[in-house]
Amino acid sequence: MIGKLTGTLSDKNPPQVLVDCNGVGYEVNVPMSTFYNLPDLGSKLSLLTHFVVREDAQILYGFGSAPEREAFRQLIKISGVGPRTALSVLSGMSVAELAQAVTLQETGRLIKVPGIGKKTAERLLLELKGKLGPDLGVSAGAANASQADILQALLALGYSDREAALALKALPTDLGVSEGIKLALKALAK
Repeated sequence: MIGKLTGTLSDKNPPQVLVDCNGVGYEVNVPMSTFYNLPDLGSKLSLLTHFVVREDAQILYGFGSAPEREAFRQLIKISGVGPRTALSVLSGMSVAELAQAVTLQETGRLIKVPGIGKKTAERLLLELKGKLGPDLGVSAGAANASQADILQALLALGYSDREAALALKALPTDLGVSEGIKLALKALAK
């Protein structure tokens, strides 16, 4: 129903923002990835939205990018995953990280998101398989076995998902596992 809002950012109070559109203020729930990229108060803002109507509420969810909104829509189609859980997933990891976790079937990365247990993580991976892919930000090279092993090694060493993913992006895709781990550790040590 409401697909996009363009107006002035009037207030921000995580995870909610208030967008003034010609005198009408819309309260919009946004994932933290969108929230961190918001402009200053009083600045012009445009958000893609998803409108949820329930018996007891009408809630507007906003996103800074089309892939983020599409990932949200895929998540809420899954049985047992509501808008609040989908927002939590997108706040805990980027769309590219989610797509990579789905491609590599990594339950461990999803379990780190607040509100996601092992069974829910397994259901997410099963239901999203084939629905999140190259069009939502994961490259085909990221799915190869050596990169998956390098990523797992960095996570096992205590690096966060974000640090490990950034280190992995900086590496050439044709590296072996041991050489890749060495180069990633050197990059992370800087």
